[in-house]
Amino acid sequence: MSTLPTTTVPESATQRAAASPDELGGSAVANPPLFPTAELLAELQEQSQRLETAQPIEILQWAVERFGDYFTMATAFGPEGMVLIHWLAKIAPKTSIFNLDTGYQFPETLELRDKIQRKYGIEVELKKPELTVVEFEQKHGGPLYKSDPNLCCFERKIKVLRQAARGKHAWSSAIRRDQSNDRAQAAIVEWDKKFHLVKISPLANWTKKQVWGLIMKESIPYNPLHDQGYTSIGCWPCTRAVLAGEDERAGRWSGFAKTECGLHSRD
Repeated sequence: MSTLPTTTVPESATQRAAASPDELGGSAVANPPLFPTAELLAELQEQSQRLETAQPIEILQWAVERFGDYFTMATAFGPEGMVLIHWLAKIAPKTSIFNLDTGYQFPETLELRDKIQRKYGIEVELKKPELTVVEFEQKHGGPLYKSDPNLCCFERKIKVLRQAARGKHAWSSAIRRDQSNDRAQAAIVEWDKKFHLVKISPLANWTKKQVWGLIMKESIPYNPLHDQGYTSIGCWPCTRAVLAGEDERAGRWSGFAKTECGLHSRD
């Protein structure tokens, strides 16, 4: 396993003055901490270019060897996430895997957690917001997803991931470049400023056809809602089945000018 950098030099003098490691979170509060030094950024760029033509399982293998116990994965139990879990069960079954349990997930989504436990012996940890759904809606005078879905996602997903990833160096996403404009810009390996982590996207170059081909071939568990026209599944109030000819993510936040929860947006 590679020796992890122990440097405590933040991104810049400006950042050093503006934010403490605790405020930055993520790898800044790890032991040892990891900061985006010029040396680390050069390494990430080099590895990303090297892994551009690698198979996803090879990318995961590199991530596990490079970051060890400081590597984690967030999953929404989508088909791509299930494929990554399938591979991790083979090469690194003790990898920390968690789900952002907003309180609004479909029952079918949460049932996949039990299927993963039974099939792979992996327990996906549910990370929950501070407030229950009832408390959250009371605080905001009703369901916030109806009036401000961006704030709802921020409070019940982004803030939760920041807390869940404290003390880690790197996290794996299951995004594909062909899913959206934001995701089209994803590198295989890159620095994620939003969460102060190295972000690894093993499936960036894969297609929906490749993902589902492997699911069928390997009998990987998946959400039964996909068989009912739900191509992308998030929280039940903000997810619908897609119609013929619609984009893969058209069923998310239908009626709003919103295509991402914010976890993978480039801002």
